[in-house]
Amino acid sequence: MSELPLVIETPRLRLRRFQWRDAADVLAYARDPQWARHLPVPTPYTLADAEAFVQRQAALDWHTRFGWAITTDDDRVVGGIDLTRDAPWRASVGFAIATGLRGRGLVPEAAAAVIDAAFSSFSELYRVFAFTDVRNTASQVVMRKLGMVHEGVLRAHVLHRDELVDVVYAGVLRPAWLARARRPVALCKAAPPFGWD
Repeated sequence: MSELPLVIETPRLRLRRFQWRDAADVLAYARDPQWARHLPVPTPYTLADAEAFVQRQAALDWHTRFGWAITTDDDRVVGGIDLTRDAPWRASVGFAIATGLRGRGLVPEAAAAVIDAAFSSFSELYRVFAFTDVRNTASQVVMRKLGMVHEGVLRAHVLHRDELVDVVYAGVLRPAWLARARRPVALCKAAPPFGWD
């Protein structure tokens, strides 16, 4: 069975498996309430939470669930990205990065590399999708930068901090992704979040 690479290099980032020593880095960005605002993580976020997260990442079954730490030049962990393959033809991608690094194009860079690796490694993979709290406009911008198409909104879909929230879904199909890969990078500009139309 094909697998995804343990390490993925991009022009500015190195994606690698989480290691036990990464718990302190995870805590540094995850304890920021702004970072955690739309994520299903404990608040306040503690060192024990970071250690439990790293331990879960180390235990992933590297056949259907993949997770990488997003690291900078000095191997500091500044976020994470995962891909879950719940069917041979379908996978979801999730991502988060330190609040202070948002808006620099790092998440689309990392996610594009993961999606490239997934379509290259799994010939039967046809669709990659992402979803987020409808209020999380930053993640929706990333989804658009990745060429994902708005697929719909599930109303009152997730219970988040004692509130039912709407979730927006978007995805990209293999033919569109491969066509996009042949386009100049200049066409992959920022776009507003998905609308309701």
